[in-house]
Amino acid sequence: MPHRVFFLNGPNANLYGLDKHGTYGSESFASIEARCQHHAAGLGLALDFRQSNHEGVLVDWIQEARLHADAIVINAAGLTYSSVPILDALLTFDGPIIEAHMSNIWQREHFRHHSYVSKAATGVIAGLGALGYELALTALAALLKP
Repeated sequence: MPHRVFFLNGPNANLYGLDKHGTYGSESFASIEARCQHHAAGLGLALDFRQSNHEGVLVDWIQEARLHADAIVINAAGLTYSSVPILDALLTFDGPIIEAHMSNIWQREHFRHHSYVSKAATGVIAGLGALGYELALTALAALLKP
């Protein structure tokens, strides 16, 4: 039975590819999801790819992952820098957690340099666009092997 991974995306991730400044690249969210689904299947992972603009929904999904997932990839987006509830939920998860960001958050505004998610994360990938999402899945596949 394949390991199940919840891949959780926060506010505005559904707008990837539409940013006129190109901060997150030109690839659409749907295209990124398709890439991740394809990559996960090749790694033998069952991927549950989700996005919400609402903090409480993300917390609910993290709590759901405690019972139904072996690992989490999370890009909490703007909530990365402000959400103690997301951190608290992640701290209750027993499996590996990869924090992933499309942009390099340390090259951006100062307020983005602190991540609450990082306290719970096994590892962090940032600044590689959609490739970083695929690398997060590759890392989890390796971490989940016995």
